[in-house]
Parts: sequence; structure tokens; C-alpha cells
Amino acid sequence: MYMPPQFAEVRVDELHRIIQENSLGILVRRTSGGLEADHLPFLIGTDGDHGSLIAHVARANPVWREVRDGDEVLVVFRGVQGYISPNWYPGKQETHRYVPTWNYEVVHAHGTIHVRDDEKFVRGVVAHLTRKHEADQPRPWKMGDAPADYLTEQLGNIIGIEIRLSRLEGKRKLNQHHRQQDREGAIQGLESQGNVGLAKAMRDTTKPSP
Repeated sequence: MYMPPQFAEVRVDELHRIIQENSLGILVRRTSGGLEADHLPFLIGTDGDHGSLIAHVARANPVWREVRDGDEVLVVFRGVQGYISPNWYPGKQETHRYVPTWNYEVVHAHGTIHVRDDEKFVRGVVAHLTRKHEADQPRPWKMGDAPADYLTEQLGNIIGIEIRLSRLEGKRKLNQHHRQQDREGAIQGLESQGNVGLAKAMRDTTKPSP
């Protein structure tokens, strides 16, 4: 990934935050037929220097048969993103030497993949995923809501995936190289269009360190 120094994000806690808030990752792997990509919701664990990712796939999905234990893979997580118009920069009115750009947050998670075809692991993945994503529901669904025999049958139809991370690359391209007044103009432009997530990410980068 092209990485100008001003956009590099190396804080592990910040990279984990982006993954946690944007769970759907793109799992990229090499096969005999070329590169393949699968879209899976992941959970991030804090074990090891970089953490780990866990997920599950349908037993019918060939991914778990096509990988070998320990194969190197890449998982891409995209955070907030959006178009930046040069019209939002106050400096544009002075020199007109501005062009459009695209701001975004992204994490590339590198590691080795391991298939976990056991009911205990899969049950744990489903339990953690539902607890996370049901937390804001008025009456969160829990695994105990389903009949035990039905749940056992459904768990038998999925396979666990674990990715032990060896490296995290993070990029937060948020106009850090622009003058503060131009960054503020871009933030206000984003807010006027309802992209409050990207606006907040840009505003947070301007805050002094505690």
C-alpha cells in the first residue's frame, strides 16, 4: 500500500478500533486459479503482538477447503471515507491551485489462516458476534432464543476461521498535509453533506495529544 509518512497510522489500538467499527473485512488469498476475495464479518482479538481475527463461513463455501493451514492471507478493512471537493477549501478562492481528492481510513491485516472445524470454537464465534451486533437492539437476540436442536444443526453448517496476525498496516488519509483553515473547510463541507463520520475523523486528527 502506498504510504506517505503523514498518512501512516501505527498505533495498534487505533488500528483495532477501525477494525472493530468496520467488521466486514475482505479476505484476500492466493489460489491455484489466481487471487480470490471473500467478504466476512470479523472479530478482533488482542492476543499476540498484533492480535487475531476470527470469523466463520458456510460449510458450502470452498474457502476452508482451498486454504492450507498456515497460508498467508490479507484482510482489508475500510473505515470512514468520502469525496473532498476543492470548493470547500478557503484557499481555493485565493489561488485556485487545488484539486479534488478522496479521504479515507483503511487497515491491511496480514497473517496466517487456520481452519477451526470444531463446534466449541464456532459456537464461541457466533456468540461473540451476536453479542456485539445485537447490543444496541431493544431486545437483543441471544443464542438461547433458538431451539437447541435447531441451533446445533445451524452450527454444524458453518466452519470457524482464525487468522493469526503478523503485521498491521494502517492509513488515515485525512488532509493532514493541508492548512488548518482548509481542513476545517473540508470538515464543514462533509458535515453539510451528512458525512459526519469522516468529518469527525478529520476533526479528531487536529486535536492536540493529551
